[in-house]
Amino acid sequence: MNRKIQFSLNEWFHCYNRGIDKRIIFNTDEDRERFLQLLYLSNSTQDIQRSSLNTQLTKDVIAIQRKKQIVSIGAYCLMSNHYHLLLKEITKGGITHFMRKLGTAYTMYFNKKYKRTGNLMTKPFRSRHVNDDRYFQRVVDYIHCNPAELIEFEWKNGTVHNIDNLEKKLLKYRYSSFPDYNRIKRDTRAIISGDGFDVYRSRTPREILEDAKEYYAEIKMDDPEVN
Repeated sequence: MNRKIQFSLNEWFHCYNRGIDKRIIFNTDEDRERFLQLLYLSNSTQDIQRSSLNTQLTKDVIAIQRKKQIVSIGAYCLMSNHYHLLLKEITKGGITHFMRKLGTAYTMYFNKKYKRTGNLMTKPFRSRHVNDDRYFQRVVDYIHCNPAELIEFEWKNGTVHNIDNLEKKLLKYRYSSFPDYNRIKRDTRAIISGDGFDVYRSRTPREILEDAKEYYAEIKMDDPEVN
C-alpha cells in the first residue's frame, strides 16, 4: 500500500500503530519492557539482536553503546493495544527503517512467547506530519495524555474529576516519556532525544489536556479508529 505521507529529513512525524483487529499487543509488563528495549536498540545503523544479550533488565540494555542513530525519538507512549511515537528522520529512510526493525523484532518476540504466527500489527503504520512548533506541542501533549483514559475515562470529552491525581498518575506511568519531560531521572531517559523538553514551561495540566483533546478530535476525523 502506498503511503500518503512522505517522510523528509529533519522533519517530525507522529507515527502510531495498533494490534490487528485492535487486539492486545502488550499483555504484561515484561512485554512493555521488551518494547522499550527495542525502541532503544532499533534506533541504530547497527543491527543488535535483543535475543543475543545476556540480560533481562531494561537499564542494562539501554546502557549498551549504539552506532549512529537513524531517528530522533521525541516522545512515546505504550497502551494495551497500540502505541504512539514522535519521530524525526535524521538519516534518509530512517523512519521507515526504524519502524520496520521495531515492528519485526517485537512481533518475533511476541509470536514466540505466545505461540502464534503472522502479523501482529496493522500495515502500514499511521503517520502525520508535524509541521510547526505549535503542532509539535499538541502532538506531545496528546501522546503523553493517552494513559489518562486509565484514570479519567471521559477526559477526551472534557470531563476530569481530579486533575491533581491525574497528573500524579501520569508522572508515574513508566511506559511514556512524560516523566522524562518533567525531569524525573530514570533508566529509560536515553530512549528519547529531549528536543521538545520546554513544551511544558508555564503551562497548567488543564491546558495540556485541552491541547491533547483538540489534537485527538482533529486526528479522529482522518482516522476514526485512532486511540
